Amino acid sequence: MIIANPIFDVVFKKLMENERVAKFFIGTLLEENVESVIVKPQEFTYSDKLAGLAVFRLDFIATIKTNSGSFKKVLIEIQKAKNQIDLMRFRNYLAEQYKKEDLINDENVILPITTIYILGFKLPEIKTPCIKIERNYKDLIEKKIIDVKSDFVEKLTHDSFIVQVEKITDRYQTRLDKLLSVFEQSNFIDAAKITKQFNHETDLEEVKIITQILHHTGTDPEEKKKIEIEQEAWRSVNAMFEDKEKKFLKDLMEKDKTISEKDKTISEKDKTISEKDNAISHMTKELEDLKRRLGEK
Repeated sequence: MIIANPIFDVVFKKLMENERVAKFFIGTLLEENVESVIVKPQEFTYSDKLAGLAVFRLDFIATIKTNSGSFKKVLIEIQKAKNQIDLMRFRNYLAEQYKKEDLINDENVILPITTIYILGFKLPEIKTPCIKIERNYKDLIEKKIIDVKSDFVEKLTHDSFIVQVEKITDRYQTRLDKLLSVFEQSNFIDAAKITKQFNHETDLEEVKIITQILHHTGTDPEEKKKIEIEQEAWRSVNAMFEDKEKKFLKDLMEKDKTISEKDKTISEKDKTISEKDNAISHMTKELEDLKRRLGEK
């Protein structure tokens, strides 16, 4: 089956618009039973007046209710390239979400936050395609882990999940494997890596729904055009960042060279001054010796 690559914002949005898919995606990663979910894409515009660019980005914020009755806020970020502006943008976005209250059952409440990062680039230090960064409560007096959770602590700190799509293999055993399989970056049928062949048997109903949505998105001309526009826009942005980074490094090297030359000049001047001081000291000593010999006569 031909499917669209879900790491594009416009494609992932199609998936998150389906409540069953959203519950499956979030519940599988968090290893929690999600009773209900509301996903809202948060639009962000990156603009550069000099380059004439205006690129739309979508972050996704989900409010979930687990079977235990607790509510949680889940922030989902797709980051295809390792750009500094994206890192700073999401840090600011995360800070804004910590400041916001949410309306639950007609009451403004502060919800615990969990973050999910879907990365289109590799973290060289981490081999696995999917990791959880979780917190432990540690008793520093008794030097042991505390099993209980505090509502106060949970609302001030958060767990995080990272998916490296470039490191997903063809493993297809667990529920998580089957979710990750649609993000696997292989078997592409076009050079732009917009569409690919999905070869796994879809024995989970949720995966069947996902592949059906992705199949329509990858084969419908209008939907595919939206992906191409997003890809081209971000290709321009990434190229611009590369140029800026190269210019920054070049300027930095030139500044280092200038500083090095100045340091060398100062060092040479210090050496000259030191030699003059030594010469003066030597002459002073000779003069004192001469005076002493004359005084003895």
